[in-house]
Amino acid sequence: MTATTPRLPADVLVFERGWLSSNNVLLHDTSPAGAVLVDSGYATHAAQTVELVARALDGTPLGRIFNTHLHSDHCGGNAALVQRFGCSVYVPAAQFDAVRRWDPAALTFAATGQHCPRFDARDTLAPGQRHQIGRLEWQVLGAPGHDPHSLILYAPEERLLISADALWANGFGVVFPEIDGSAALQEVRETLDLMAGLDVRAVIPGHGPVFSDVAAALERAYRRLEGFERDPQRHGWYAAKALTKFHLIEVRRAARPRLFHWLRATPLLSRIHSRYFNGTAFDTWCESLLDELIRTGAATMDGGDVVDT
Repeated sequence: MTATTPRLPADVLVFERGWLSSNNVLLHDTSPAGAVLVDSGYATHAAQTVELVARALDGTPLGRIFNTHLHSDHCGGNAALVQRFGCSVYVPAAQFDAVRRWDPAALTFAATGQHCPRFDARDTLAPGQRHQIGRLEWQVLGAPGHDPHSLILYAPEERLLISADALWANGFGVVFPEIDGSAALQEVRETLDLMAGLDVRAVIPGHGPVFSDVAAALERAYRRLEGFERDPQRHGWYAAKALTKFHLIEVRRAARPRLFHWLRATPLLSRIHSRYFNGTAFDTWCESLLDELIRTGAATMDGGDVVDT
């Protein structure tokens, strides 16, 4: 532990994951209800997630999975964890029906060109709920913006915030509803204001290390938001790069024509192009996108292949 890393209670364990997975937060509970895992990572890392959780539980039960939202990198391990531990899955209330009937379009997996093994939900999470997990009470708070149904969890006794993708040390996640014309940047601002009003000593983000300098993180997030508000195309560019980088991390390398085919076939990227870059031919835009990823060191070329770096 470094001097800048906040100390967490012994019953709160964070698995800091690398992309493609979100961080996982294991909340120990020795009662019959069993422990709770907040978010479960991406499907390709599911076996590793199961192993991490099993080792940490050391034979004690996993009772529930809480999903802060249903992007593939936060719920892709659900099915494997349910199979291994027989636990129940709790999802944001507004998405409960989409999970029960398994609608990949409503759940965004189809639009992003990502995948998630099918799982079932037992119950729902909603703003205003309070859950006693072990010795800590966790409050469920609404955090729309990145996703309209996103939730965050706050434990006032320990002043801990599980912020998911609403706040990272250096920003926040892509504001996906904004791409489809919703006024979601304003929702991001309202969510940042909500978190700014909480008494927080440590933030457990959806990606990256746990951090304690909440004021500085909020300042960076507000600054990023203001840049997107001034120049919406900047947000479109951020979203396109993030989605393409995610895909490259997953496949590791792809022939240039194959990558461009994926870009054309991914509905959300088509919508980004239509909303922010409609004056540029799609193939030309793809070339610019690839050039930007190479320029920033996010990818490189190896012969005719685009390679993740």
